[in-house]
Amino acid sequence: MDEVDCIVVGAGVVGLAIARALALAGREVVILEKAESFGTETSARNSEVIHAGIYYPQGSLMARFCVAGRKALYAYLGERGLPHKRCGKLIVATDADELERLAGIRTRAAANGVVDMELLSAAEAQTLEPALHCTGALLSPSTGIIDSHAFMLSLLGEAEAHGAMLACNTPVLGGRVTASGVEIETGGAEPMKLRCKLFINAAGLGAQALARRLEGFLAERIPGAWWAKGNYFTLAGRQPFARLIYPVPVPGGLGTHLTLDLAGQARFGPDVEWVEEIDYQVDPRRGDSFYAAIRRYWPDLPDGALQPAYSGVRPKIVPPGAPGQDFMIEGPRDHGVAGVVNLFGIESPGLTSSLAIAEHVAGMV
Repeated sequence: MDEVDCIVVGAGVVGLAIARALALAGREVVILEKAESFGTETSARNSEVIHAGIYYPQGSLMARFCVAGRKALYAYLGERGLPHKRCGKLIVATDADELERLAGIRTRAAANGVVDMELLSAAEAQTLEPALHCTGALLSPSTGIIDSHAFMLSLLGEAEAHGAMLACNTPVLGGRVTASGVEIETGGAEPMKLRCKLFINAAGLGAQALARRLEGFLAERIPGAWWAKGNYFTLAGRQPFARLIYPVPVPGGLGTHLTLDLAGQARFGPDVEWVEEIDYQVDPRRGDSFYAAIRRYWPDLPDGALQPAYSGVRPKIVPPGAPGQDFMIEGPRDHGVAGVVNLFGIESPGLTSSLAIAEHVAGMV
């Protein structure tokens, strides 16, 4: 049986960031990925937004890691000249009730350390975005957009430059916790048996299933698993906005928002579709419900302008309708099993938080 120091399962943005942090610390790292390449699931199927850290409950891991991760991410991208844009976003109210809620959103943001939010009147918001309809807005100047693939490629390159190795098409079939380390078996074209001192489960959508396949780990420390599919639609033709446009949040989500890619293409979504199987096809009929929501803040959206784009699936650790979703990151001090770190429920803002999560995990071990 071959022996390595650290195994990271999952080559999404968080797994790659962790692998890089461990490699920079001088540890031997092998990254195992079941897909044919890195970053093919949740990390590549999202809005590619650099989040400010506005909505999350004060003191939550999401709030802490989003704010710290956003600062680290902008520095990382800037130092390396990687594609990104600090374009800002507007959270827009379209009636009197929503207008009253803007102050509360700003207060929550400030509690999380986001202190640059600015309340705007309708006229001030429309000066920034003339096509916008609103009764008032919050400006978040620290929100931005990123090329997630370029970022992940950079993380992988730096990890490999410090000795890390990536093995794709290598699913982890099972394993066991032993006195001498964590032993695992992999599938694929070249099955392996490996023993490691440190086993990092960053398997995203499959993290709970992987933890259950690890003999000797405590079943009671594995949360439930639910999958929330989000569908996106792109706009046919030009769009008039320079910033991201978000409605005031609704229960269970952030509403149908407008985000931009680095080429200026507009996309709308995601909606929420609870699924039991991963299927990335987008049903064109789901776009029918987008029009009314979008026209609340952009009345001039043309009929028939939305086209199915792509979808992503978020790993949830609470069931539909339940509050309390947060990142769950546990190491030996939490669950008592030596050599194992599990990351569960790493959804948005996981991309923004990735460098902060990696620093946290590296500190745990």
